[in-house]
Amino acid sequence: MPLTPAFTAELAKPALILFGAVEIVLPGPTYVRLLDGAGTVTFGGRTFVGQDATFGVLGGVSDFTDGLDDQAPSLTLTLLPPDNSAMATLAAATAQGSPVSLWVGALDAVTGQVIADPDLVFVGETDVPTQKVSEGQRELDLTVISFFDRFLETDEGERLNTGFHQSIWPGEKGLEFVSFVRDPPVWGAEAPKAVLVGVNASSPARVGRGDLS
Repeated sequence: MPLTPAFTAELAKPALILFGAVEIVLPGPTYVRLLDGAGTVTFGGRTFVGQDATFGVLGGVSDFTDGLDDQAPSLTLTLLPPDNSAMATLAAATAQGSPVSLWVGALDAVTGQVIADPDLVFVGETDVPTQKVSEGQRELDLTVISFFDRFLETDEGERLNTGFHQSIWPGEKGLEFVSFVRDPPVWGAEAPKAVLVGVNASSPARVGRGDLS
């Protein structure tokens, strides 16, 4: 979405107050909404805080760029949970794939209010959590991948049988009574290319699958 005129005008000023806001929607749903600094900011019906009583604070956000070739955009959030319970909740297997949104906004230097509207710069989902525990401190590096990563998934788990077919389309029994396929389709690999199998002066070349003869 394009930036609003008010936000664009604020960014053109020589001095401004920027903030970053992160939302993680854990199962439940449980909303974790953190700022990259102290204070409280509200916009779009959401309230973000510098320190969450349950999940702690946002330690940092890595740089991110557009993906290239077979890579989707990604970033890493560093969270500082206050206790082991919060760490376990954020790193749980059931939390993998939780939606994540990241905004960049600006505050009015006089009123302290949010200038409409913060820019939604990243939307993705949690992927790999990495826990770091040292004396007196807990850190959780949470890799966040773009939703575009879904387009790069392979189909290695697909099978040409009624069980897999009905797992996608329950009750659709098009493969249940199939016992013979005249021309078996190539499944899980590229189709073999036709090759030249025989050439002589008295007959035309035959093209098909097989060894040269």
